[in-house]
Amino acid sequence: MKTPLKRKTVTLTQFAMLLAIEALVCFTPLGSLPAVGPIVATLGMVPVIITAILLGTGAGACMGAFAGLFSFLVWTFAPPNPLMAFVFTPFYMLGATHGNVWSLVICFVPRILVGVVAGTCFKLFTRLNWKSGLAYGLSGVLGSLVNTFGVLGGIYVFFGHSYATVLGKGFDLLLGLIGLTILTNGIPEAIIGGVAAYAVCRPLRRYMKRDIG
Repeated sequence: MKTPLKRKTVTLTQFAMLLAIEALVCFTPLGSLPAVGPIVATLGMVPVIITAILLGTGAGACMGAFAGLFSFLVWTFAPPNPLMAFVFTPFYMLGATHGNVWSLVICFVPRILVGVVAGTCFKLFTRLNWKSGLAYGLSGVLGSLVNTFGVLGGIYVFFGHSYATVLGKGFDLLLGLIGLTILTNGIPEAIIGGVAAYAVCRPLRRYMKRDIG
């Protein structure tokens, strides 16, 4: 049986390892997936989901905040698509188009909510005695979708006209383009989030339970 201090040390070590993986997928090409559309599909939410399920909702939200910070740094200093950078950072300008405080909301809030939703859903599904595959997988899928809808919804609400202009499309077509992005980028990310949650978290949680006991 671990003492509270030793258990806390182990938890911090586990969080640090997941944070290192989060930095790796955010700052290197290893975290990018081939996708259709202007928003790049990434693996950035996978460590957040895993953290939320393994270490709890609070740790997941904290990892989401780090994911938002890493995303903010990338889009500010080395944007993968300069045309889109203004929706994620107020410090990048493209002619007369620039971001604002809502850029920070889009960059941080959906990522934090990934941890909150994934952790909360997993706890709820576990209490309801759902089958482990469904509990892990659905928690990962819902966590990932929160980021997708949060980011794209924020873009539509706060930067819709500017975003459509940059894309060279009419605002009336923007909702359709966002829907296409959800299908081509968001759904694959959600599937990966669900598979990773089950494949990684299920065996690790079993090990962690034995280790604590």
